[in-house]
Amino acid sequence: MTSPTAPVPRPKGWRLLRLALQKRKSATMLGFGFASGLPYALLIGTLNAWLGEVGVKLATIGVLSWIGLSYSFKFLWSPLVDRFRLPGLDRLGRRKSWILLCQGLLVAGFFGLAVTDPAHAIGVFALFAFMAALASATQDVAIDAWRIDVADEETPVELLSSIYQFGYRIASIVGGALALLMAGRMSWSLVYMFMAGLIVLIAFVTFRAPDTPRPEQGLLHAALAQRGELSPRTRAVALLFVGVSWAWAIGTIIHFMVGMLAPSDPQRPLPSVGDFTRLFGPWIVFATVAVPLIVAAATNWLKARQIWTLTVSDPRVSPVRTAGNHLYVALVSPLAELSARLGWGVLIVIGMILTYTLCYNIWGSFAFPFYLEFLKYSKEEVAFASKVFGIFMTIFGISLGGYLFARLGRMPTILIGAILPILGNFVYADLAEGSPGIDAVGGAIGLKALFALFGFDERMVRLLLAISFENISTGIAGAAFVAYMSGIVSKSYTAVQYALLSSLTFLVGSLGRGIAGEAFDTYGYAVVFRWTAAAGLVAVFFVLLEWARVSREPKPEPVET
Repeated sequence: MTSPTAPVPRPKGWRLLRLALQKRKSATMLGFGFASGLPYALLIGTLNAWLGEVGVKLATIGVLSWIGLSYSFKFLWSPLVDRFRLPGLDRLGRRKSWILLCQGLLVAGFFGLAVTDPAHAIGVFALFAFMAALASATQDVAIDAWRIDVADEETPVELLSSIYQFGYRIASIVGGALALLMAGRMSWSLVYMFMAGLIVLIAFVTFRAPDTPRPEQGLLHAALAQRGELSPRTRAVALLFVGVSWAWAIGTIIHFMVGMLAPSDPQRPLPSVGDFTRLFGPWIVFATVAVPLIVAAATNWLKARQIWTLTVSDPRVSPVRTAGNHLYVALVSPLAELSARLGWGVLIVIGMILTYTLCYNIWGSFAFPFYLEFLKYSKEEVAFASKVFGIFMTIFGISLGGYLFARLGRMPTILIGAILPILGNFVYADLAEGSPGIDAVGGAIGLKALFALFGFDERMVRLLLAISFENISTGIAGAAFVAYMSGIVSKSYTAVQYALLSSLTFLVGSLGRGIAGEAFDTYGYAVVFRWTAAAGLVAVFFVLLEWARVSREPKPEPVET
């Protein structure tokens, strides 16, 4: 007789259905990873090779690279993606509707790029590129949410994340190496039309993807309604200060981009990127970093003294309040928690985050013009060196960074990651001046002979050695920095705090690309590579300050057994 508590056996058909659903989720996640990686590769890297080939000035390329800020600022409109129902599309699914909309915009953006000549209509070209970057960043928000929503015991989020990364890396090769190889045999317009066709194929995957039902509307972030929390009106005022600051910063950047990329007028000289960066760059950083920090500290001060706080719980729900809570948790709460936990040390942490990747982020957008137009390598050579060989070197660097982190500890590895990219910039300065140093070092340690065994000539060996050092260095730096960022965030605000802090990582470097492009045009590559190496010393300074701060923190007492 069967026990009442014995598990009820599932029919064979149920197991087959569950297995099919698991495979469907995995296949969809692979496609979504590809859909995320392809636009990023095409817009942030490969697009600059096209612009350099048709003779667009490096200063203009630097300004156009600011479309990459869409990926940094995507957390600002993530509440909209999470809560808003798209008319006519919402019936497809809460996440699928947004993903399909973004993929449609990506197809339109790539097609618009394909039919526009950047040499004669850079403004229109930039508009299509901005539309595609915005759609790509928004798609990432929806795909990240989909991955978390559909995860279960059979397909955990860790598995889906690994599959996503695999699809993303495949797309990086397709949007980088394959795109360059294709451009060597056909026009850039046909390349981007082909890539738009790939997005269309992924849209069919999206259409058949599983989705989750929309949850009941409740009070978002209910902790904000508890007794002792700041009142909704106080939070609204804090959010207003931060929101206006962000809106001014983004509006200022867009206004300058429009002026810089507008049709040329002989009577009106183009605005100077250098002047804009010097005059407005510090204020943009102040508006997006300092103002939110000041507001966060003020909210902590008010809450600690129970000024303008709730005396009783206030669980009322409204669409405006829900959106306000989401924005408050995205823009104010992460920095409020960080400043409350770290005190004045938060200034060191933010300084380190702003500057750590500066010396290589500031010139990364100009790598393809440097290889193709200045050094005169072929597209096939650059495709192999940068997007095939270079990816393996980056993976090796990331692995080495993880090993150093485990072997040496957190702060020593972070310091190594701050120093090595500085040396990498000097390697690139040497490459720009004919590679006398690379030839001497490569010959002395036998790397030139090793590469020659694989059939590479001396000129190609120089490029491979430079990319090797740069990608290994940035791989170590990236692994160390991600581990540091993951350790500094609070478990209470893991997602939003990490998203906000990671967006700040690219802020200064992105702003600096405009002035770097103008400097490349004026002073040449070698000089600017050395200048950006000097900028990396600022990151080393902040790392040393952070090391000193961490070393003064009380160590946790051992637990007695």
